Amino acid sequence: MRKLWKRIRFIYNFRSFFPFIFEFFLSKEVNRKKKLFSIAFIIGYFLLPFDAIPDFLSLIGIVDDVVIFTFIIQQMIKMAPKELQEKYCLA
Repeated sequence: MRKLWKRIRFIYNFRSFFPFIFEFFLSKEVNRKKKLFSIAFIIGYFLLPFDAIPDFLSLIGIVDDVVIFTFIIQQMIKMAPKELQEKYCLA
């Protein structure tokens, strides 16, 4: 139950991730390999047309997109240096 609550809070704070993402890619502390890995995830997310739940099913179809996007953001947070995580209260 605690993990579910943590994910719901993660999705609720979604808009606060944009400054983090921006700084993640501009930071010299983040390894170039980690940046390329994150870019590959993001591009793959947009280019691969496969959905577990088709988008034409209205709100339910968006759920798998949200799950995948939150997974990508969580991986970026794990790869970010502690200073960047602490700056955005993500640690």
